[in-house]
This record gives sequence, C-alpha cells and structure tokens, in this order.
Amino acid sequence: MTGSVRRPLLFLDVDGPLIPFGAEPQHYPTYATALNSPAGDVNPLLTRINPAHGPKLAALPCEVVWATTWMADANECIAPMIGLPPLAVVVWPEPSAIDDQDERAGLHWKTRALVEWAAGRSFVWVDDEITDTDRAWVAAHHPGHALLHRVDARLGLTDGDYAALGSWLRQPFVSEEAGSSAG
Repeated sequence: MTGSVRRPLLFLDVDGPLIPFGAEPQHYPTYATALNSPAGDVNPLLTRINPAHGPKLAALPCEVVWATTWMADANECIAPMIGLPPLAVVVWPEPSAIDDQDERAGLHWKTRALVEWAAGRSFVWVDDEITDTDRAWVAAHHPGHALLHRVDARLGLTDGDYAALGSWLRQPFVSEEAGSSAG
C-alpha cells in the first residue's frame, strides 16, 4: 500500500447538532466558556455548546469537517471552545438554478455539495435537516458508503447519537475501505 490511510469523513453541522434549539430556552443547559465576552459581541447561543463534544468527536475514527453556514467562523468560535484543532471547512457554492429545482424536489441545499466534497470517500453527515430525499439522492449518486444521521435539534448530539456514529464508523466495510485507500 502506498500513500496515507484516508479515514471516513464526518460532515458536521453546528446549529442543531452542537447548538440545540427549538425547545423552551429554560430547557437548555449552559456552559461557561472562555470566549464569553463582557462586551456582548459573542453569539449568546454558544453557551449551549457542551465542551464534551470535542473529546467525543475526536474519539471517532474519522476526519471531522465543518459542514455549516458558520464556515470558517466554526474554527474561530467553536473549535477552541470544545478543544478541537482547526478543521477543514466545506465552502458552499454560490446558489444556482439547480438549487431551486432541488428545493422543489425536497433535496437539502447541502446534499450535492457534500457528495462532491467527499469525492467517493465514505462519509457521515450529521445535521438536523436531513430527509429521506437526501438519503435516496446520496445512495443514487455517491459511490462510497454514507450515513446521513439526523439529529434532533431540540436535544443536539446525544450519547445515543455518538454510539450510532461510532458503530457505523467501525463497521468492517468502512474500516477495510479506509485501510486499503491510497492517498
């Protein structure tokens, strides 16, 4: 084997998976963060991010990639809060006519871009807006293995979600693919 082993990708959304929303505000625990600013210029929802997400994400056998409208701000604001190094970031393409067609068909605006970014590599997509339409489209257009994991935005990522992600990422077909890939 030549080259480096390429682990599966984990495309991670922020709003919903890391920042829960949609329930009554008093239902969310908050966490102290060194990034809290007395000037009030920091997003107040950042206090909903559990710092335990960082070690849990780092323990998964994959390469985590930001797949969020936060884009590079995720590396500046969120990665340091949860103890992650800067991660790769999906840069979203400019809207096009195909986006309108996809929206009418029920396809999420991120789906095509993530399949293109993965370039055949196995991946997990963690988001709170994934639908069966996205799953069917990925199955038909992505040659690698993929898990589209929908998170309940009211709860964010839970221990159950991490167990499901870890179980999928450790399946033999994913491990064998990662072990046999050339860089």
